[in-house]
Amino acid sequence: MKRASRNSYWIVAGIINSFTALLHLISGQIDLVNPLLGSNLSIQLKTEWLGAWHIVTAILFVSSYYLIKYGLNKTSRNSEVIQLIGILYLLFSFVFILSSLYMTVFAPQWILLLPIGVLSLIGNRYAN
Repeated sequence: MKRASRNSYWIVAGIINSFTALLHLISGQIDLVNPLLGSNLSIQLKTEWLGAWHIVTAILFVSSYYLIKYGLNKTSRNSEVIQLIGILYLLFSFVFILSSLYMTVFAPQWILLLPIGVLSLIGNRYAN
């Protein structure tokens, strides 16, 4: 039985995603979270916003791990997990594109999220 090769698409998506996770954790905390926490919003809203922010942080790191793990694995192809990640990242990018259009301001997050979704799904076709 022929062993499958590494999936470069998933590995690259995982690397971009890892960068995105670090950017979200560090730069997002400094540029977005800290000013919000210092605002006049109620403590309840601040707490919920902070929790939601770091739920996204967790999703970014966990999905990075699985993209790289399955991309490097030469025998196992967990394409359903990666397909879910790809679809979610496409949806995440569309949310930022639509939000940008609706609010008439440029939210650049989709620039990193869209390639992760596309590479995940292309790699899925390659794996199957």
